[in-house]
This record gives sequence, C-alpha cells and structure tokens, in this order.
Amino acid sequence: MKLISWNVNGFRACLQKGFEDFFKAADADIFCLQETKMQPDQADFRPEGYNIYFHSAVKKGYSGTAVFSKKEPVSVTYGINGTHMDEGRVITCEYEDFYFVCCYVPNAQDGLKRIDYRMEFEDDMRAYLSELDKKKPVVYCGDLNVAHEEIDLKNPKTNRGNAGFSDEERGKFTELLGAGFADTFRRLYPDTVTYSWWSYRFKAREKNAGWRIDYFVVSERFMERVKNSEILTDVMGSDHCPVMLTIE
Repeated sequence: MKLISWNVNGFRACLQKGFEDFFKAADADIFCLQETKMQPDQADFRPEGYNIYFHSAVKKGYSGTAVFSKKEPVSVTYGINGTHMDEGRVITCEYEDFYFVCCYVPNAQDGLKRIDYRMEFEDDMRAYLSELDKKKPVVYCGDLNVAHEEIDLKNPKTNRGNAGFSDEERGKFTELLGAGFADTFRRLYPDTVTYSWWSYRFKAREKNAGWRIDYFVVSERFMERVKNSEILTDVMGSDHCPVMLTIE
C-alpha cells in the first residue's frame, strides 16, 4: 500500500499547479491533504475510484483536511472524540487492520500566541492515538507543525523558541514517541537531512533552507510493515512537499 500526505496550502490553488497530474501518477491507496482552505463543494476534484472525505473549518478559507481512499473505510470520524471540530483539523479512517489519522496540527503562531491551545491539542491527540492503539495499530500523518530535532531544520540556533521549534512543541512530540509511536522517516534514516516545508520568502526552497514538519508516525508494532518513508522534495505546488509511506 502507498499512503501520501500533503499540506497543499489551499487546495483550489494547488489544483491550478499540477496537483491532478501528481495525484494520478502517484496512484496512492490513501491520499490525504492538510490546509485545504475550502468547503467541500468549492473544488471540482472527484477522482474516480476513490471514497472522499472532507473536514472543513467553520471559518471559510482556513485550515481543513481531506482524505481520498481507494478502499472504503470501516468508519470515518472527525475531530478528536467529538472535540476540536471547528477548524477541520482531524479525519480518522478505520480500516480492518489499522487506523489512519490525517491531522493538521495548530500552529503556535508568532510569539507563541497560541501555545496554550497547541499544548491542549497535543495532549488530547496523544491520548486519542493511545486509545486507538489499544484496539489496532495507528498511522498518524500530516503537517504536525514541529521540527523535532536540530537535524530537522536548516537554522536551529536562530529558530530556537520560535513556533514549530519551541521547547514546548518539541517536548510534546517526544512525549508522543514515548507513548509507543515511531517517526518513520527518522527511524529509517537517522542521519538524513531532508525538509518538507520552505518559507515563500528569501528564496528558501531554492536555497533548501527548510524544515521537516510533515510526518508519518506509526504504532511501534506497525514499523515491521513499513517498507519506506519518503519526502518527495521534487513535487511542487505548495510551500510543503508531499510525504509518502509504503507499507506491506
């Protein structure tokens, strides 16, 4: 199976930048999006052979997630146990042998203005994933809005304490891994420097001055099924690139 996650930073805009060609060529079994910035009826994209699920924010043009799945899930739920619904950040698809959780984690924002909500979200998500993990393995993916270690961003010293690289956010990711989950890319490639997001400013992508903030995280016992975890840096269309997990 091939699973792909991509923060498209506006699905309607990304559709104008070759998204459909990449989607067809990728031929993923599950393809999920973050930051769709739209309501379900605002994008003319209904690929044949896929079951489609959108979770849009109440506020128009903001946040939002989507999942395209070849196989119809056993069940689909939104939010975290009925909470954190307003911003369209979480879709969970249950399959026979695992849970697939697509997530767009809230940004702590400049000056860490939203750090309190971010911490609440992280704690609720970790508890939720742990609860699911008791039933069957979990695949948790998306824009998790944190560079975990210094290897995960170009300029760690100057970004220390900034949103996405604060001690608080990094600590929550460490707690998640400690709860029985694995960062698939870092587990397979402990020393590889690769990024998944680049600022639109200062020609950051051209200079490869980026951050690795898009992940596939899985239950520890699911790692034996992971064949590869990749960051598709050549794919354009957003300030993020897609990430891909191949499983047996």
